[in-house]
Amino acid sequence: MPSSALTPAIKDEIARLGSADIMVGIPSFRNAATIGHVVRAAQAGLVQYFPDLRPVLVNADAGSPDGTQRIVVETEPPGYVEQILLVHPTNRLDRVSLTYPAVDGVSGKGAALRTLFEMAAALEVEALVVVDSDLRSIVPEWIELLAGPILKGGYDFVTPLYSRHKYDGTITNTVTYPVTRALYGHRIRQPIGGDFGVSGDLIRHYLAQEDWTPDVSRFGIDIWMTTTALTGGFAVCQTRLGAKIHDPKDPGSDLGPMFRQVVGTLMTMARDNAERWLPITGSHDVPAYGFERYAEPAPLEVNTLRLLSQFHEGSLTLADTWQRIIAPDNWEQVLGLAAEAGTLAEAAAHRLGLGRESGEGTAGRPMPSTDELSDAVAGFHFPDDLWARVVYDILLSASFGETEMDRLMAAFVPIYFGRVGSLIIEDRRLSEEQAEEHVERQAREFELRKPYLVERWREAASAAQAAQTAHAAAPTPDTAPAVEPRR
Repeated sequence: MPSSALTPAIKDEIARLGSADIMVGIPSFRNAATIGHVVRAAQAGLVQYFPDLRPVLVNADAGSPDGTQRIVVETEPPGYVEQILLVHPTNRLDRVSLTYPAVDGVSGKGAALRTLFEMAAALEVEALVVVDSDLRSIVPEWIELLAGPILKGGYDFVTPLYSRHKYDGTITNTVTYPVTRALYGHRIRQPIGGDFGVSGDLIRHYLAQEDWTPDVSRFGIDIWMTTTALTGGFAVCQTRLGAKIHDPKDPGSDLGPMFRQVVGTLMTMARDNAERWLPITGSHDVPAYGFERYAEPAPLEVNTLRLLSQFHEGSLTLADTWQRIIAPDNWEQVLGLAAEAGTLAEAAAHRLGLGRESGEGTAGRPMPSTDELSDAVAGFHFPDDLWARVVYDILLSASFGETEMDRLMAAFVPIYFGRVGSLIIEDRRLSEEQAEEHVERQAREFELRKPYLVERWREAASAAQAAQTAHAAAPTPDTAPAVEPRR
């Protein structure tokens, strides 16, 4: 268990606040451009929907040099919110902005949440709502949608349901959603959503866990929370928030470190919770709260050529590693796809007059759109069933192989790029709803292929047990029987 995140200054704030019923937490770093809007919406939501509860808003910042914390403090005071809403709450709304400490020397989103969890537990809140600091689409109702199921419905963990652009959320769409669904049997569409609600009981459960790793202190925190809630038997639901407009990331240039931390945590927890997921077959829907919302997600451009090129380049340097972590038949198919991806990307870059294999624009020539780039490599396809088997192979290697986790995840990233590139190519002419059906199709494939994982898992576990037994039975120098000298 990590050391406490409550510094003397934070403990002084807790003593000043005393207690609270509901808390909104906002982790941040360099979010001066957006956090004012998030704070205003959160304050309004607390006043409008929970006027009789004792509220507190806490910003856990990583020491932003751009004035993020100052904006939190100076954003319109709660009294102004009350005037524009014509609501007079029973209790004063307190705001706190603090710099969170590292957890065992590691800083990141998870470390910020650790501070928020400890503050919420110390204040004995009934519900904690956490929202991202780069949100542009948050409205006051989000606070009720995330806290309402806890305070009114008895749920412990509330995950978001977003209307996302079909190219957004690629780690969720390709790995965390289908794996979480297949392993634990819950169709939680956004298991790493970023905006969520947690009950006081679940907060205390989180703080009692011993498996807080450095990756959990970074971006592994979201999948850790979801998996811990599921394996702990807590009541989970989803809530419809509409479109999430934030600072989206191009998977080929921005998501490598996040992928390693999120997927590494997912696989570590699968290893440690095998007895819970091995017997599970199929999946079931998770209750959804709130009205269906139809909103157009913000546009997002993705460099498909870069994704395919990085897949190919990975095969040139990582083929031997892939051979150690992927079953032979699957390895051969992945190498073939990587070679095809490289050929298509290079030919497309030449045809479009772009930088070799990179998809980068050249002087005087604008960068083509995602659809134009995808049209140029339209023949590439990474099959659903192969992807499911590869993910399961790597999960097995993470649990029973000899490749350490950081190297394993680094080797996995280029294959992920290839899979994402294939989905974007496939979805380029589809609506958001049609693209979502592809995500569901893939998730069903993970369920269908789960027996492949279970069979190989049991074989690997038996082999590991046999090796351990043989090692324990082997004589050591201290216990070996004396040998009679030759006469």
